[in-house]
Amino acid sequence: MTSMRISQLAERSGVPATTLRFYESAGLLSADRTPAGYRMYGEDAVDRLAFIGAAKHLGLALEEIGELVGVWETGACRDVKADLRPRISARLAEAEVRAAELAAFTASLRGALAHLDGLPDRAGRCDPECGFLAPGVGARSVSGSVSAQAAAPGPGSSAPGSAPVSGGAPGGQPVDVALSPGREAAEQETERWRAAPVACSLSGDGLHERTARWREAVAGAARAAVPEGLRLTLPVDRVTRIAELAAAEQECCPFFDFRLHLDGPYLHLEVRAPADGGAPLADLFGSAD
Repeated sequence: MTSMRISQLAERSGVPATTLRFYESAGLLSADRTPAGYRMYGEDAVDRLAFIGAAKHLGLALEEIGELVGVWETGACRDVKADLRPRISARLAEAEVRAAELAAFTASLRGALAHLDGLPDRAGRCDPECGFLAPGVGARSVSGSVSAQAAAPGPGSSAPGSAPVSGGAPGGQPVDVALSPGREAAEQETERWRAAPVACSLSGDGLHERTARWREAVAGAARAAVPEGLRLTLPVDRVTRIAELAAAEQECCPFFDFRLHLDGPYLHLEVRAPADGGAPLADLFGSAD
């Protein structure tokens, strides 16, 4: 059996050496040791890493992947299929809920723009009579990993209602949108990002593409430090792009926590990560001004 050092396995598999060490500590990957203490891997490690990567792309948690790898190692293909099917079905149901909620949020933003475009221009200062923050058009926030709640009104406005609705057309109530698998599930999984491994399932071209998309999306943002992370202030018209990227990022890098707050013409994006996730956070989003 051919043996590889960790750098060789990283090159063959496309998985960074830091992630390989983490997989070993999590029990997903084993390594022999040379008398000098170097890790050595067999050819089977390449197949194992491909299997782990495929499972991560399906959104499976690390604990689930560990269980699935055990079936993959010792069971027949039909056993892996039987174990994997209900896990994928559960992830699909979650993704469909998130897609519907994001679609509702997008519709509410389009409705707000249509309402705004229909308002007359006024030469005086903005006040509640302007109608910018009429019910269904007020400031909203999207928070969580990733979730949304009604936000405080902007300057010079009266406080809008906060009853949740499914749509958000003009004349309705402020939208309460969740981009997580549902409010009840989100409450049960509060702070899940803190316990997630600081590892990304993307590599190669996929990682470069995602990094480029983030850097383009947050270009020109004003940055300020917040506890455990960074706050970026952007034009509000980037909200759909940012929300889509944040949802995708949660699938491959679940150690990031995203909170989006819509405040009039501004979008405030807060990104947090565990202490050992500071480097990837700074790489994607920069540092405080």
